[in-house]
Amino acid sequence: MNKWLEIILGLILVIVAIYAWITNPWGLNLGEAALAFLKGGIVWFVILIGLLFLMLGISDLKG
Repeated sequence: MNKWLEIILGLILVIVAIYAWITNPWGLNLGEAALAFLKGGIVWFVILIGLLFLMLGISDLKG
């Protein structure tokens, strides 16, 4: 795909998403849903990082 077409398409998608988040045009509360999704994602990210450190610590004990 053409690099300029990719940049323009990316900008359009970002602008439409931000517009839908700020103005709530369809009454779907997309901003609240996005924040709830991110909060859940942050929790899972912290859990997985903790498990990674546990596995690395156990691996160091064996070696």
